Amino acid sequence: MSAVLSLESVSVLYRKGRTMVPAVRDVTLEIGRGETLGLVGESGSGKSSLATAITGLLPSGGRVDGTVRFEGSDLTGLAASDRRRLRGTAIATIAQDPFTSLNPVVRIGRQLVEFQHWQTDRSRAERWRRAAEMLAQVGLSDPEARMRQYPHQLSGGIRQRVAIAAALLVNPRLLIADEPTTALDATTEDQIIGLIRNARQAIDGAVVFITHDMSVVRRLCDRVAVLYAGQVVETGPVGTVLGDPRHPYTKALLACDPAGIETPTRLLPTIPGTVPAPGNLPPGCVFAPRCTAALPVCSQRSPRPSAAGPGHSAACHLMGTA
Repeated sequence: MSAVLSLESVSVLYRKGRTMVPAVRDVTLEIGRGETLGLVGESGSGKSSLATAITGLLPSGGRVDGTVRFEGSDLTGLAASDRRRLRGTAIATIAQDPFTSLNPVVRIGRQLVEFQHWQTDRSRAERWRRAAEMLAQVGLSDPEARMRQYPHQLSGGIRQRVAIAAALLVNPRLLIADEPTTALDATTEDQIIGLIRNARQAIDGAVVFITHDMSVVRRLCDRVAVLYAGQVVETGPVGTVLGDPRHPYTKALLACDPAGIETPTRLLPTIPGTVPAPGNLPPGCVFAPRCTAALPVCSQRSPRPSAAGPGHSAACHLMGTA
């Protein structure tokens, strides 16, 4: 399977005063053609920072170390204009809140037409027709009427469908969905997941799906990478990682998944403590202060990833114990 996206020792740093603070540290991942990779972790784990590093949309003061390769080409060495062209033709994103990615004072139709501006072989009328067809494909009734509306006239679920249509209009070979179901109700979330699952068939490439919800990963993804405090702590096939998790953080996330709670309860399980701030990481294993299975070595030395099976690895000192 050819790699659409590969990350080699990627770190993302932000300026804080006179120092650079790492929000993502030494991430190495590879995503094959036809594959959906889930990036999962709590807020503050570095998921969105990693996504912005891939797309080259880091805010001022941000820096990427390491290598980000898209279809074999090093993105970190590209000029800004070349990166913009890739984002409009080969790489597309679906944001958590489509209201931030859609212009609130421009009608939907005009925006969808302008999203296709790289496709110079199509007339404006052809782009309009294609946009209307795409809105129909994502389940919107009367797409011509929707095209003449403004974003504020649409519900959150419909705006997210518009955002998915906009992403698919550019025929991307890499689709990055950054928590696109977080602000939606359960019914709409299920519909959006179904749309993204179907969208994989229209993409001759790969999908990166960012979420904090393990049940979404289970339903949508082929492989999963679990991030904690900017570091990948476990990665592997979804069935293997979720069926036989080897890192205590992965186990804790699964234990907190409401979908896995079988008996009625007034108290939902939680992970004690909080994700450490990037500039205030604990020594040794970053999860050790919150880990109920921590060993003395965990607070002294950071664990390296160890193989747990075919394509499955975890960075935990418990991997070396009986």
